[in-house]
Amino acid sequence: MSARPPLIGISTYQEPSVRWGVWDLPAALLPVGYHRMVQRAGGLAALLPPGVPGTAADVVSRLDGLVIAGGPDVEPARYGAAADPRTGPPARERDAWELALIDAAFAAGLPLLGVCRGMQLLNVARGGTLVQHLAGHCGPPGAFGRHAVEAVPGTLLARLLPEPVTVPTYHHQALDRLGAGLVPAAHAADGTVEAVELPEAAALTLGVQWHPEAGDDIRLVTALVAAARG
Repeated sequence: MSARPPLIGISTYQEPSVRWGVWDLPAALLPVGYHRMVQRAGGLAALLPPGVPGTAADVVSRLDGLVIAGGPDVEPARYGAAADPRTGPPARERDAWELALIDAAFAAGLPLLGVCRGMQLLNVARGGTLVQHLAGHCGPPGAFGRHAVEAVPGTLLARLLPEPVTVPTYHHQALDRLGAGLVPAAHAADGTVEAVELPEAAALTLGVQWHPEAGDDIRLVTALVAAARG
C-alpha cells in the first residue's frame, strides 16, 4: 500500500465583499492556481481561512506542509515602519494569523513555502524589513508581468532551478533588511532579492517573490511536497 499523499495547508484571503450567484457576502477565498499546483505535485490541498492566532499550532499539527499565499501588503507597523502613502490598507487579521502559522511551522519543523506576500511575511517573522514601494515589478492591474530570475549558486533553490527562469510576477514591495538566518536564494536582473531560504530550519523553508501558481513550473511545490512526505 502506498503512503498517503501529504496534506498541504494554504492560507487564504479574507475579503469583506465577494459576489457569486445572488450573493454578496464576506468570504475566505483563494485563486485556484494554488490548490491545483499542490494537487499536480502529488499533495492534498487544505485551504486555511484566517483564524485565531492561538490556534495556529493546532492547525499546523494536522498538516504535512504549509504554503503562505500572496495577497495584500504587510502592515508596516509589523516591522517598525511608518506607512508609505503607496502601501495598501492593512489586513491586520490576516497578518496576525499568517505570522502565527509561520511561527508554528518553525516550531514544528514543518516544510514551508512563502509566495510573494508569503515571502515578505517570512522575512518579517524573522525580524526583517520591507521596501514599501518598488517600481517596475508589476504588470498592469489584474495581470501578471514576467521577468527573469537567477538562483544563487550553492543554494537549495539553485538545485531546484539550476537555470535562469522567467517567472510570473505581481508585486510592488520587496525585502530590505533580511531577517535572522535568511539567505538570498535568487535575484532579478536589477539585484532585487527574488527568493530567500533558511538553511538552519529543521525542514525546507523557502520564500519566492514570484507566483508559481500562475505558471506551469511546479518544481518548487514538488520539492515542498517531497519534503512533506518526510
